[in-house]
Amino acid sequence: MTGGKPATGDALRKSLRNLEGRSYREYKRLKGDYAFPEFRLRIDHVQGDPFAAPSRISVRLPQQVARFPAQWLTDYVGQTAIADYVTRQVAQVAQSVGTKRGSGRSGRIAIAAPSQAILRRTAVSINSDQLTVRLTVGLPAFGRRIAGQAAADLLCKDIPCLVEQCLRYEALNADEVKCHVQTLEDNEALRHQLRQKGLIAFVAENARLARRSGIDERPLIEGAEPFVLPEADTFLNDFQTNDHNTIELETPHSGRVKGLGIRAGVTLIVGGGYHGKSTLLRAIEQGIYAHVPGDGREQVVTDAATVKLRAEDGRSVVGVDISPVINQLPKGRSSQDFSTTNASGSTSQAAGLIEAVEASANVLLIDEDTAATNFMIRDRKMQSLIAKDKEPITPFVDKVRQLYDDYGISTILVMGGSGDYFAVADTVIAMEDYQPRIVTEQAKAIAVAASDIRQKEGGEKFGKITPRAILPGSLPAGKGDRSPKTKARKDSLMLGYEEINLRAVEQIVEAHQVRAIAQAMIYAQRYYLNETRPISELLDYVMADIERGGLEVLAEGDKALPGDWAMFRRFELAAAFNRLRTVKVRSLF
Repeated sequence: MTGGKPATGDALRKSLRNLEGRSYREYKRLKGDYAFPEFRLRIDHVQGDPFAAPSRISVRLPQQVARFPAQWLTDYVGQTAIADYVTRQVAQVAQSVGTKRGSGRSGRIAIAAPSQAILRRTAVSINSDQLTVRLTVGLPAFGRRIAGQAAADLLCKDIPCLVEQCLRYEALNADEVKCHVQTLEDNEALRHQLRQKGLIAFVAENARLARRSGIDERPLIEGAEPFVLPEADTFLNDFQTNDHNTIELETPHSGRVKGLGIRAGVTLIVGGGYHGKSTLLRAIEQGIYAHVPGDGREQVVTDAATVKLRAEDGRSVVGVDISPVINQLPKGRSSQDFSTTNASGSTSQAAGLIEAVEASANVLLIDEDTAATNFMIRDRKMQSLIAKDKEPITPFVDKVRQLYDDYGISTILVMGGSGDYFAVADTVIAMEDYQPRIVTEQAKAIAVAASDIRQKEGGEKFGKITPRAILPGSLPAGKGDRSPKTKARKDSLMLGYEEINLRAVEQIVEAHQVRAIAQAMIYAQRYYLNETRPISELLDYVMADIERGGLEVLAEGDKALPGDWAMFRRFELAAAFNRLRTVKVRSLF
């Protein structure tokens, strides 16, 4: 069914009925395009048997049929919002339309299920010409024999039904579509103002930050308190108040939005246990994404170049110069070209810090609960007991200010157990019953009055960041000329026979992002890895290609674009490379 004029939907129905009872392999004859009255159906990939990964199809509607408002299809933001909304509608309708029809996955219809984030995905794409939806279907069988009539019902009845219910604008809730678009447009407007106002994050008044659980990102409904701003003076003409933290930003649809602005520099979030410190940091961490209407974090925005750091016992580290924070290792071991297959908490956090800076991070986030204590602090008593020449780690408290002064990189820290950071902080936010207070002056006064002042360690400068190049041949080999096979989950990636552990890369929100990252690694090896190109430049090239051509540029050869990729950031791509145990690097001194 390939080449020339496509067959009709009626021809497909007839072909499927004629395949009744035949070997499952006969389904492969159906690959190709089929013209239905209002849309085109393409069978892109046929599964090997009813128990294998499902078949892939795509549906294309011309805009003359879909009829989405033209004003939303002319820019990236409108296209992304509509595609995201349609993806969610298809996910709901597919569950009711697709029914089990035989063995294994027979009869099921699915789309790559989205998270709470509004992301660019390959599941649905839209422009001024057409709407494209990529689905998976379980082609029906009894045992390993084709269920032709059931397949005809699936492709020629259920798919048209799905098209009618959620791919035509007139069938959708117009107010919901408009709200989805405007939510993303407002979010983008807020994010655009951050650097203009000297901010690295903004949390709107009445935002709902609490989540249902650590594995459920939907908003907590019962018992959730809206975010209340610290008490502030009367607003000034430039929308900034005298406390320098409560501000207003402009949006195209919600007007002026009042919120807590976190300024560039060093910010501490302090408070007692269970008072909301980590909840606030988690919202800031996820503020790199826009969120769907009703999520509660629609107007929480963070600098897009924000990276969460944590200790990561056991990770692989290859050729990282961690000497700015860890130096003079025992037995003369070098920290300027540090490698290990089993990093400790402190060395893993040191490597993560340097890797984030190397990848061009602008903001770092650290929660003491997931940090290595000896990396974060060395108090006066410990300094008295263990001399500095016996301690290779320079605690972050002595480097965080230098990181901002020397490189312009801000840090937000959750710190409930050490007041030594008071002296280096620009802003201190105290959380009480999930609500913030600005206590900077009080914290500074305590720091000045302290009698047990510790000695500063590590010199007057942060230290040199040594760039690295990722060398060709770093990825596991595939069979023959083929790329290595990939298998992705939200917290891990199999690349050939190598597993990349991504559990500590907390800003990944979908497995679909990991699948796209895998392809980006293969793409980078094919076009950009060489022994003289710094990692930052490598990331620039890959992300620029994606920005120009979409995720489609990552597709290999003439393979059909899968519908389970989602947009990712350069930092998560770098994190995957840095955790690949076969990676080879060269320091560029």
